[in-house]
Amino acid sequence: MADSSHELQQRAQALTPDLADRLVAWQRQEGRHHLPWQGVRDPYLVWLSEIMLQQTQVSTVLVYFDRFLTRFPDVASLAAAPLDDVLTLWAGLGYYTRARNLHKCAQTVMSEHGGQFPATAELLETLPGIGRSTAAAIASFCFDERATILDGNVKRVLTRVMAWGQDLAMSANEKALWQAAAVVLPRQGKDMPSYTQGLMDLGATVCTQRKPSCLMCPWVDLCRARVLGEPETYPVKTRKLKRSKRESWCLWVEHGGAVWLVQRPGKGIWASLWTLPLFDSEVDLLAAAQALGLPAPEAQPIVNHVLTHLDWRLHPMRSVSAQALEDTAMPHGHGSDTGIMGRWVPLAELASIGLPAPFRRLLQD
Repeated sequence: MADSSHELQQRAQALTPDLADRLVAWQRQEGRHHLPWQGVRDPYLVWLSEIMLQQTQVSTVLVYFDRFLTRFPDVASLAAAPLDDVLTLWAGLGYYTRARNLHKCAQTVMSEHGGQFPATAELLETLPGIGRSTAAAIASFCFDERATILDGNVKRVLTRVMAWGQDLAMSANEKALWQAAAVVLPRQGKDMPSYTQGLMDLGATVCTQRKPSCLMCPWVDLCRARVLGEPETYPVKTRKLKRSKRESWCLWVEHGGAVWLVQRPGKGIWASLWTLPLFDSEVDLLAAAQALGLPAPEAQPIVNHVLTHLDWRLHPMRSVSAQALEDTAMPHGHGSDTGIMGRWVPLAELASIGLPAPFRRLLQD
């Protein structure tokens, strides 16, 4: 596939304006219209949904979206909330950097933009946690700006319709695709909400990664990949995500109907969330328990937690103490967690604290 950037732009030009017109008409008739963030012009709602939908399924987001709006109905209430409250509501969605950036972005909107989201993609992209594609989505949905999105689904849809077979792991090829995506935008801003939603709907429901439903596609006779008989080979991206493995031992101490939890550092995995104290080895954990005079911790079933780039094997070890325990003596985990904070949390109040999913399941089941 010796395509050039110039050839890609020519293919995009050849599809203009038919490609956009068909997609707009298809979305208005066949696309999704039932989601609570669709058909709205409120940047707060669109922004919240876009951040939540990053690497998370719609069915999961629906529950969290309603819960968030109940607690934080507008950007002012989100900005004013403690980060702990935001992380608590986010717990279970994963990719917690999104939640921290969400909070930081709300505060920036309040402090630097008078509580109003900027009306252009260029300015939206300057806000914490808002990348180029998310900025374009907000601008097109809420302000009719002719700005292109290019998330994973859209890359798949556009590389297929144009049969663009260059490796998107190379920045120059991805840049060329951004340029082509801008070429095929609708001519009129009023069509941008339907067009942008149409790209999302097409990628999610028709032009799927495996077994695309080509006969249901509004671009069925325009799609070069379908003509070639190989739509599933697009997009091409050769760089593989490097995975790593980690093991930690978790000291699960209960006393008087409460469990000792520590707050993770402000950076890294599970930043600012609450967990059991983590140790690098069973020996370190047992030494800490012995120093506290705790009953010998009992091993619990191992928890295998799979993250995007990491397989984390957790070894919970539980000790229930009948004696009074001082906060100052309680363990904070291994040496890399210096300065980490800890506290007793009543078991009945675990729902009100930000716990990563594996610890929530472990302590609340």
